[in-house]
Amino acid sequence: MIYRHHIAPPRAFSQFSHDLIRHPRLSSDAVRLLTWQLSLPDGARESLSRTAERARIGACAFTRAKRQLKEEGFVHERRLQGPGGHWVTQQLVSNVPLSEAEAAKILARMPVGAPSAPVSPQVAPSPRIPAVGDPAPPLTDGYPRKDPGENTSHHPAEPDRQPDPEPAPETAEAPEAARTLVAALPRLSPDLRRIPRGMHDELARLVSRWLAAGHTPTAIRTHILRGLPDDGTPVHRPGGLLRYLLRDVPPAPAPDTTPAAEHPAPARPSSRLAALRECEGDHVQATLFRPTGEETLCSRCLNSPPLEAGRYAPPPRRHMDDHAVRRLPAR
Repeated sequence: MIYRHHIAPPRAFSQFSHDLIRHPRLSSDAVRLLTWQLSLPDGARESLSRTAERARIGACAFTRAKRQLKEEGFVHERRLQGPGGHWVTQQLVSNVPLSEAEAAKILARMPVGAPSAPVSPQVAPSPRIPAVGDPAPPLTDGYPRKDPGENTSHHPAEPDRQPDPEPAPETAEAPEAARTLVAALPRLSPDLRRIPRGMHDELARLVSRWLAAGHTPTAIRTHILRGLPDDGTPVHRPGGLLRYLLRDVPPAPAPDTTPAAEHPAPARPSSRLAALRECEGDHVQATLFRPTGEETLCSRCLNSPPLEAGRYAPPPRRHMDDHAVRRLPAR
């Protein structure tokens, strides 16, 4: 069950017909727009769009509510030319439906110019204070002129800044070499196998800066390998890691200008290898042996029967001399 309690307002109230509030073809926005207009004081010239804005009715809802009010005869509009050739739109809002003829008779009695009744303070414009001095045309450049020695800017004065140096031009070979180096990075380490294809151009530009600064491709690959994690941590974003490693370009090392006479002499072979001599016989690989005198052939070549002049057949493997060294140790 529902109960109702009414308290008559002592002031600022309007009387509306129940048929208006309970109209079956008017939406809630249309009823609110109509009742708001009917509650305005006499002489108020507030437009329907301004009322919808104050009532927080959206643009689409206002268009739909205004169309419903016009279809039901609560709102009428007409456009006519007023004094001075200006076109004026007149709007008529009523609390009962009116026909087109009835609305036209009422609008015909309304003045087209300024309203005869005083305008309500809520819509009347505020008095404007005239500007001081005579009007002057704007400058051609759009900016006021000022004394060159006068600083009227609110920004603090900045010291003179030198122009940034232009980057060194890239050679024609640098971009191609950079793209080749970037394309080979996935083979450099398993952590770099998932470099996004979309980042290859960006990485190539970064590598080009390194090449233009004088770094060799070997030095760039060494720098990248040093930046990879060595504790087994997986690299989830190799492209971002490479961007970080190649972002800053250090100065390239200066070329070695030391004279050849000042370079240290190469280390002599150990005494164990110094006592060996290379066999001049027919061998697939260089063979060293330890001579007992001035002989130039190893014992295998000396004990092998000659096939032809100057050539000897190698003996079976079981008759090899233990002192023959068939292969140099890998270093």
